[in-house]
Amino acid sequence: MQQPSALHQPMHFTEVVFPERSNHYGTLFGGQALLLMGQAAFVTASRHARCAVVMARCSEVQFIAPVPQGQALQLTAQVVRTGTSSMTVEVHGSAENLHTGQHQPALRGAFEMVAVDGTGRPRRI
Repeated sequence: MQQPSALHQPMHFTEVVFPERSNHYGTLFGGQALLLMGQAAFVTASRHARCAVVMARCSEVQFIAPVPQGQALQLTAQVVRTGTSSMTVEVHGSAENLHTGQHQPALRGAFEMVAVDGTGRPRRI
C-alpha cells in the first residue's frame, strides 16, 4: 500500500454559489456541496489511477460553515491513500469572499474511490 507522496499533488476546483445551487437560506445547499465534493474526488482519483473509477463510500463529511450565495467555494482534493484497487481522496472546501479575498473553512470529507475495468469489477491501479 502506498502512502501519500509528491505524486499525490492536491487538485484545486472553484465554483461560484449561484442561486440555483442555493437553499432557502441563501447559502449553498448541502446536496449541491456533496455533488461538487464527489466530482472533485472523481476527477482527482481518475487522474491518479488513469482509469475508470467509481465512488464506493463517502464518510466523515462535515459542513463547518455555510457558503453564502455569491461567494466562491474553493475545493482542494488529494489522494491520501492508495491500495490495490481503491484509494481515499480527502476533499476540503473553503468559502471565499470574492470582494475581500477572505477565506473561511466550510466543509470536508473523505471519499473511497475504486478503480474498475470495463465490466465494472475492481482492477489493480
